[in-house]
Amino acid sequence: MTAQRDLARLLSDLRRDGRQQSGLDPRLVPPDTAAAYRVAGLVAEELGWPVLGWKIAAFKEEMQRELRTDSPIYGRTFFVKETPVTVVHATLASPIPEVEYQARLGADLPPRDKPYSQDEVTEAVASLHPGLELAECRFIHDAAFPPLPAILADGAGSGTIIYGPAIADWKTRDIAGQEVTLSSNGRLRRQGTAAAALGHPMAPLTWLANELARTCVGMKAGQMVSTGTLTGMLAPKPGENYVADFGPFGSITVTFD
Repeated sequence: MTAQRDLARLLSDLRRDGRQQSGLDPRLVPPDTAAAYRVAGLVAEELGWPVLGWKIAAFKEEMQRELRTDSPIYGRTFFVKETPVTVVHATLASPIPEVEYQARLGADLPPRDKPYSQDEVTEAVASLHPGLELAECRFIHDAAFPPLPAILADGAGSGTIIYGPAIADWKTRDIAGQEVTLSSNGRLRRQGTAAAALGHPMAPLTWLANELARTCVGMKAGQMVSTGTLTGMLAPKPGENYVADFGPFGSITVTFD
């Protein structure tokens, strides 16, 4: 437990200071996924910041292979902003803009023994938004990059959730089939659909509700959940302007100074 507390203090210090580091002392790497998520909880305690939301990643096998995991992963999010957003690239920890649907909860989803159904979770969602997750990682992606449990302890690389206006009548719209694109400085960089990446945003959200219920954490009304990337990952450069376009559902703009 001493190693877990030491790692939590390190990660919370890196977040507070906006710093990254290369590698991690092997003694501090959590032995398994469960231990990694316990450390993530300790990081939240150390920071004392409100948990404004959650991120989900690697819901499908292709992304799991890329992230070296055999299941979806999640993390707490402490920053939620409305589009448009301007950030200073040099102050961020290897930012990655990922186009994602954001679900704002209108009701608690507390721990319980019986699994939540997708219908129950959908009913708990107050609004669905076009969005972008600006993921960050406290570890530099170099030859010393630590194994996945260290990344899970770091909130699975959580950074900032950016969202646009709520999608009207979203339960009756073709959320899964709507093509979304990510452009930088007017050039198309990525495109995709929820159908290909997730099935539907409510599927990963239901998975997370049950994971957090099973581990006695739960989710709270008002929290925003970033449901998983529809366009993969890429690294922005200073001076670039990114637009996530959800067609009739709206767009998100992020500028990197």
